[in-house]
Parts: sequence; structure tokens; C-alpha cells
Amino acid sequence: MARAITLIRSAALSDVAEYAYAATAPAEARLVFLAGACPLNDDGSTAAVGDYAGQARKAVENMRTALAAAGASLQDVISTRVLVASARREDLVTAWKVVRDSFADHDVPSTLMGVTVLGYQDQLVEIEAVAAVLDT
Repeated sequence: MARAITLIRSAALSDVAEYAYAATAPAEARLVFLAGACPLNDDGSTAAVGDYAGQARKAVENMRTALAAAGASLQDVISTRVLVASARREDLVTAWKVVRDSFADHDVPSTLMGVTVLGYQDQLVEIEAVAAVLDT
């Protein structure tokens, strides 16, 4: 399947970041804007209470499901924003490692943010994403 995404790197920017600094999609791509993927179970309860990595895994799983419903996959994601309810850098990094590993070589531009609170009871992680798809 042809992919719409082109990841852009710059030798003028640090290579420490584990993601591309920019991405593009051609004009004919269909953009898919996902609501924040939350770590919710099918019954609406929060998964992996107290576990940043566990909640990141569940949020990625739910994001995959939403992408599939839109005819897309993780490989079609053009950017992400990872929200972590913590002021501790270690907690942000724990959630980020799960998200980063889920995308493997498709290292899309991403923003990692610590926030004070998220919307669901016991929620620690939420992942926003935009995807671009070339329909055939």
C-alpha cells in the first residue's frame, strides 16, 4: 500500500530527538484527525490504574482501533501529541517509550507534554494523532 507520509529530518537540528522534526502529506491525501486516545477498557473503566506504561499501551491499542475504523494504521500517522498527567520527567519518559516503540521505524513528529489532569478517573495518559491516507 502506498503511504502518504514523508518524514523530514534536518542535519541542522539535534539528532537526540527520537522522531522526525516534520512530516508532509500530498494534497490528495485524506487527513484523519483522531480524538485523544484514552486508556479505557470496553466497559469504560480506566485500564492499568497507576501504571504509566500500561496506560500508554492501552491508549496505543485504542488508537490503532480508531485508525483502523478510518481505514488507516500507525504507519499513516503524520504527528502525535502525548499527554501525561505528571510533573515528573520520569513518568513522561515511561509513557513516551511505549508510544515510541509502538511506532517502530515510523518516527513521526511528536510532542510530549506533562499536564495536571486528564478527563477520566485515574487517567494518566492520552495520545492525540493526525493521519494521512491515500485512498485507492
